[in-house]
Parts: sequence; C-alpha cells; structure tokens
Amino acid sequence: MPLLATPFAELDLLRQPEQQAEPLQAFDAADEYLLAHLHEQDLAPGSRVLVLNDGFGALACSLSGHCQVTSSGDSYLGALALQQNLARNGLAADAVTFISASATPQGPFDWVQIRVPKTLALLEEQLIRLHGQLAPNARMVAGAMIKHLPRAAGDLLERYIGPVQASLAMKKARLLQVSPESRPTPTSPYPSRYRLDKPAIELLNHANVFCREGLDIGTRAFLPHLPRRLDACRVADLGCGNGVLGIAFALANPTAALTLVDESFMAVQSAEANWQAALGERAVTIRAGDGLAAQPADSLDLVLCNPPFHQQQVVGDFLAWRMFQQARNALVRGGELWIVGNRHLGYHAKLGKLFRGVEQVAATPKFVVLKATC
Repeated sequence: MPLLATPFAELDLLRQPEQQAEPLQAFDAADEYLLAHLHEQDLAPGSRVLVLNDGFGALACSLSGHCQVTSSGDSYLGALALQQNLARNGLAADAVTFISASATPQGPFDWVQIRVPKTLALLEEQLIRLHGQLAPNARMVAGAMIKHLPRAAGDLLERYIGPVQASLAMKKARLLQVSPESRPTPTSPYPSRYRLDKPAIELLNHANVFCREGLDIGTRAFLPHLPRRLDACRVADLGCGNGVLGIAFALANPTAALTLVDESFMAVQSAEANWQAALGERAVTIRAGDGLAAQPADSLDLVLCNPPFHQQQVVGDFLAWRMFQQARNALVRGGELWIVGNRHLGYHAKLGKLFRGVEQVAATPKFVVLKATC
C-alpha cells in the first residue's frame, strides 16, 4: 500500500478491520489536502488541534509530535486504527488523546480539522458541542472528497460556527474554510425518540444511530420472527444499533443473558439508555467493539444480527461476512445465527459456506430472515 507523505510525516497506515490483499488505502486526497493546508498556516508547536471523524488516524498520526492533538469520532474501528497506526509508525500511544463522539472534547482548541461524516446529524451534533470549546481566533477547516460533500455540510458549518469559504478542488477533494463567529448557545435536536407498538417501548437515538427517526424496514421485518427461548440462553445482538433486537428478545425471554455490541459509540450510548428504560436493572453487557472479535469461543447459544452493508462511504459485504465468521466462532455447536438481509445480497449462500445448515424463517418482497445452525 502507498505511504501517506505530507509535510508533517511519511506514514504507513492500515485500515481496520484488516483484510488480506486490502483493496483500499487508509487515507485519501481529502486527508492530504487538509494536512497541506494546515502546514501552510505555520502551525505553532503548542497549538491545540481537534480532529473530528479521522477515519483511520491519518490526520491525527500525521500531526502527533507537532502539536497537542485530540481526536474524536464515533467508530470503535477508527479508534482502534488510530491506536494501531501510532504503534505501526513508532509514535507514542499518548501522542493523541482520543474522545468518543458520545462525549464532548474539552477545549479550548486553536484549530479544528473535520472530515465531513456520512451522517450529517453527527456533524451537526459535533458542531453544537463545539460551542464554548474554541480558543479566541480559532480556525476551522472541513474536508471531503467532492462526491461525498453535500451542500448541507456547508450550511451546518455556517449556521453553528461562521462564514464558510470553499476551496478550489484538488485531486477531487475540497476544503471548507470556516471563520468562527460568536453565536448564541445552540439547542441540540439530539437525541431523538420514536415509539414501537410491538414491543411497546420508546427508543432513544443519538445523532449517529442508523435510522434515527424510525425503525428501519429490515428490523421491522425481523421483529415478528425473533426466536422464543425460555431457557437461560446466552444471546448476542451483533451490531445492536439502538438495541431494539436485543431488548425485544429480552422482554420475551426473561431468563436469557444478553450481550449487545456495536462499533458506534453513539449506538452503544443509545442502547444503554434504551435497555435501562425498558428493562431497568436487569443484567446485561453492552459494549463498543469490533463485533464479536473479543467474544470467547463456544460462549453463545444465539446471535441476532441485522448486518451492515457499508463502512463509512464504502459499500460491500465484507463487514457482514466478517460478522458471520465471528458469530460462528462464538457459538456453541448447535447454536444459531439469526439474520435479516436484503434478498439480493445472497446471504443464504454465504452462510452455507460457514454453517452446517441454513433455512429461511420468513420473507417479504424485499427481505429474508435466515437461521444458520452451527
């Protein structure tokens, strides 16, 4: 893979999770443009720089050792990539302070560098939280590949921070330079909430939660067909989002032991609040993580999953395939993986390569619910 060569450093970077013969690099032209722009500004060594949504650590690793760097994002895999890429390039682990997007970075910051995220609600919440965290004369710049840079991103920057000046394009990337101005203290519209009838629960959703404003249609197709297990089974909601599958299962199966895991910190924060509201003090494990990578082998009887088909802006089934492998490794013999997926994705064939048996539990014109048995 090519090195990231900028005026700050020359770095060998990897994405997370790692793939053999990785087809994608861990940085792009927007990262290069942001770093080149910052170098032109004669960055003072003692400057406090906040980096938002740094996909795999390209920005924070490059700046480490040149200034005081705080990185914040909503991806556990992004945080893992930052940690591993610091080590891979011989950089100190404490050279960058990481703050999950479910918390507020503490300024004052002299510079803010932003990779515009796919979910603009996340950007909006981050900008709202920056109120009171900018130093006098602070400067801010956001960057993205042009094909992933909606006009609404500039509108949000102008609404919450100050006037925006778009740069010329460079290698299909563009920067939005922002001049911070005094603004009234904003009120965040997040988290949002919606109610379900079956089960009768209200779900809280922080800004970066998938289908924040209502139940996604895949989960809606899955819920009526969740298995009933009246034994004390060990169950994981893999890629739990706001926790709806795990919570619905737990309500119908009072002796089950649940683990809810997601790589989004805001999803985990939402799931924790929703579990507490629906199930009170009932024991549960809810964590941010790389799927079931940390789950011991033969430790689960059942895994529920509505797998994603994208990582950031990249669409594909790599993450879903990896989640299926993790589930197989964590399940006991005879254990079951239940999933919902779009018909056209062909998960039946993929699961058949990993599991002893695969059967269709239910179907709609768009989705299938599948059970795979170890």
